Amino acid sequence: MKRSPTQSAPAAPPNGLSGKPSKKGKNGRAGGGSRFYGVPLPGVEPGELSGSLIVVEGTDGSGRSTQIALLTEWLESEGFAVQTMGLRRSFLVGEDIDALLAENAVTRLTLALMYGTDFFDQLERRILPALRSGLIVLADRYIFTLIARAAVRGIGRDYLHGLYEFALRPDLTFWLNVRPEVAFDREFKKSQTISYWESGRDMSLSNDLFQSFIRYQSLVKGEFEYLSKRHGFLKLDGEKSVPEVNRHLRQRIALHLGIRGTRYKPSHALAHLWR
Repeated sequence: MKRSPTQSAPAAPPNGLSGKPSKKGKNGRAGGGSRFYGVPLPGVEPGELSGSLIVVEGTDGSGRSTQIALLTEWLESEGFAVQTMGLRRSFLVGEDIDALLAENAVTRLTLALMYGTDFFDQLERRILPALRSGLIVLADRYIFTLIARAAVRGIGRDYLHGLYEFALRPDLTFWLNVRPEVAFDREFKKSQTISYWESGRDMSLSNDLFQSFIRYQSLVKGEFEYLSKRHGFLKLDGEKSVPEVNRHLRQRIALHLGIRGTRYKPSHALAHLWR
């Protein structure tokens, strides 16, 4: 009998996504140094990946995108070539996911698998080529958001962890932690609206938009707490000012990359983010 993805699946190997909580290895990488959570992708030699993968995670309204933009400029000013990635940026299915979300015409499992396809297409076409060339890859969200969002919608953790066993293990994973109430204020101030999916309206948590957002983001935040313990996230207070959060990020990244100085002043183009 086939196993439903909402049922518990067999646990992954101990060093994989669903094994024991990871310990930080050399250079802060969780898991003791292996570049992949499971078996490396066919044709990929971990030793040829000379670049670094740095992930910034967090719920909606945590300030990830702002920090990614600032970190990109800082790293480039330090002489590093940078590649970025995020959700729904795959040339293969990115636009298809946008269309399905706009029409609310997708099942939870189909959406999870579409996001998985989006991720692995970016892994093959964007992340791995960049790392082979020695670039710094900055990820505005990674597989952890995909796992958290799907898990709160009832898809089994073990199934999701198994789905991403071929994922590349980040060198550094930062988690910008914010309260759902703060996230709501930021998101509403930014666009004067809250999206259907950001508020978890598909889960029928509440008829009230604010309460639905708070309940949904609280569930996602709980999954991040779980994932953080397993994978050794570097947890930062995302409610502090943008410059203060950025300073902490730069200090830890500089330590990893061997950058001596961490001074940074944003260009005129990004000055509006420095608040």
